[in-house]
Amino acid sequence: MKHLLKLSDLSKKEILAILNLADQLKFEKKNNIDHPLLKGKTLGMIFQKSSTRTRVSFEVGMYQLGGNALFLSPRDLQIGRGEPLQDTARVLSRYLDGIMIRTFAQKEVEDLAKYGSIPIINGLTDYAHPCQVLADLMTIREHKHSLKGLKLCFIGDGNNMANSLIVGCIKMGMSVAIACPKEYKPDAELMQWAKSNGNFICTDDVLLAAKDADVLYTDVWASMGQESEMQARLAAFSGFQINAEVLSHAKPDVMVQHCLPAHREEEITQEVFEAHADEIFDEAENRLHAQKAVLVKLLGK
Repeated sequence: MKHLLKLSDLSKKEILAILNLADQLKFEKKNNIDHPLLKGKTLGMIFQKSSTRTRVSFEVGMYQLGGNALFLSPRDLQIGRGEPLQDTARVLSRYLDGIMIRTFAQKEVEDLAKYGSIPIINGLTDYAHPCQVLADLMTIREHKHSLKGLKLCFIGDGNNMANSLIVGCIKMGMSVAIACPKEYKPDAELMQWAKSNGNFICTDDVLLAAKDADVLYTDVWASMGQESEMQARLAAFSGFQINAEVLSHAKPDVMVQHCLPAHREEEITQEVFEAHADEIFDEAENRLHAQKAVLVKLLGK
């Protein structure tokens, strides 16, 4: 494991090792056991898209591991004024021990890894969100005690979250059902891979997808950069909501996950969100622990 660009690059064994280390680091932190495993290391954090959870969790994570984190916005870098990405990658590789980037195009993340000489972490692109799904898998395993054989149902836009959940869950032995409008399906190649490697369906029938689900998952209908599509998306996704009726078709002990921020009464009702808030905020907390595990795997000795 040299980088974390997308979950399809990782084996089941590598994902499991990250989850096990995340559990260990979380236990140590809860019990006030210091773990300065990255003392003297510096992570550069490039943000083409703003964030609450990504920025705070990576900064705090590096601090807890004994290292440092540098926040780098496009206004702070020459990349925002036209410097080629390959030059930025080679320069920053001389200063930093690793780079986390949150941006639009997956190609930017791949190019950083291609031209740089230090580990690159995908903090989010329009194609994938591997850090979030590692935290999701960690949270599901905490609550369900295992991953193999569980069914996850994702309801909403077939976006970066859907793409990464498909890969992460199938690799860990879960089945996946995606419920989305026909025009908003996940990546076609990923869906074909999922059908060939596990139990996977994609449908526009929400109740069919939710049937006997162990985990219900959703995300906002319009992600950052899609604000101009809001009205069209509100119309397209009407009915693709996690609500009491959808819960009634899932298993009685179903858990609910949301990568946040949440738009209550759009993709999820206020009632369902608050009933499952502990699970959702466990998921948010686990961004910290899962990413610390990734940082140790990539930047540690």
